[in-house]
This record gives sequence, C-alpha cells and structure tokens, in this order.
Amino acid sequence: MIFNKDTAEKTAELLLQINAIKLNPKNPFTWASGWKSPIYCDNRLILSFPAIRNYIREEFSKNIEKQFGKPDVIAGVATGAIGIGMLVAEYMGVPFVYVRPEPKKHGRENQVEGFLQRGQNVVVVEDLISTGNSSLNAVEALRAAGANVKGMVAIFTYGFEIAEENFKNAHLDLYTLSNYHHLLNLAVAKKYITETEQITLQEWSVAPDSWGIEV
Repeated sequence: MIFNKDTAEKTAELLLQINAIKLNPKNPFTWASGWKSPIYCDNRLILSFPAIRNYIREEFSKNIEKQFGKPDVIAGVATGAIGIGMLVAEYMGVPFVYVRPEPKKHGRENQVEGFLQRGQNVVVVEDLISTGNSSLNAVEALRAAGANVKGMVAIFTYGFEIAEENFKNAHLDLYTLSNYHHLLNLAVAKKYITETEQITLQEWSVAPDSWGIEV
C-alpha cells in the first residue's frame, strides 16, 4: 500500500523527471529475468539529485515513524537500497545495517553487515519491488539474525499480484512511496505517454511474464 496519494503522485513525477523510470511500450526493455517490459526502473539515480534524495529520505523517515514507530535499526537491501537506506538512518538518528543477497563466502560469512543485536526492531528499506522475492530474502536473513522486522518500505512497486501474495505469506507489511497505478495516471496527465500507450502498459502489469511473447 502507498503512504498517501499526494506522495505517490509527487514521487512518480520526480522519478519520471530524472529518467529513473523510463516508459517505452513501443521498444520494450528486457529484464535480467528475460521478461519483456515496457518500463524500466533504476531508482539509484535518485542519489545523484540532492533535492530529490532529500525529499525521499524525509518522506520515508516521517512515514516510517508514523506507521511503525521509531525503529532501533534501519536495514537496506543490497545493493540498490544501501544508499537511500543510509540517508534515512542518518536522518532518523538510528544505526544502519545492510543485507547481502547471500552470505559472504569468506571471513565471517556475514549476510547482514553491521552491528545488529537480537530483539532489535528493524524497518527494511528497499528501492524497488517486483516479485518481492529478493526483498523477502533479506527479511528472512534479518529474522534469522534475531531481528524483529516491523515492516518494509520501498520507493516504488509494480504492484504485481505475486508480490502481494509473497508479502502476505511472509506476514510483513509493505508501504511504498509510489506505485504503478499512480505512475501511469501521472504519466498520461503530464503527457509522458498517450492513453493508448497507457492501455498497453496496463496489459503488461496483468501478465508481465508472458507479455510481448509471440505465439
């Protein structure tokens, strides 16, 4: 779910302005998974724009405290959410850790990097939610380390049904600054795309794994 409508619309517009989100239904992108997609999202670009990254960290910080209370620790999911997670932790005045996709193969073989004590309340920061699998992998690592994971916040979600199911099964609340629905409405209103292109983009979101495949 989104924090609120105004934040969702403003965040979507900022992401479009800096090309963190690109919409191209005529010449689709190919994701690492092999899926064809009319949208590509790289929220790490936010870090290169001081005014926008400050807006994001302040919206996160305000709404994290509102929804979950002030956590003991902020955790960022590597690698996309390390930067923004650190900014949020600094702004809130709490410690920061980050979570690797898998444990290191050497040294202490950590998956959670940083100082984390068992029983501490943690809110996880993510940059983007697609299926939610990698994000929830980080949550499981934190839980295995003894953390009390209060919830997760993300900049943007595609809103796939599979992600909603995955978070429900993991018994974890997810809040996002913006989502696919608000992005498309904003993109049409601001003439980033036409209404016809909006229909194509909506069709993709219903069946992203099979969209664009010729039969």
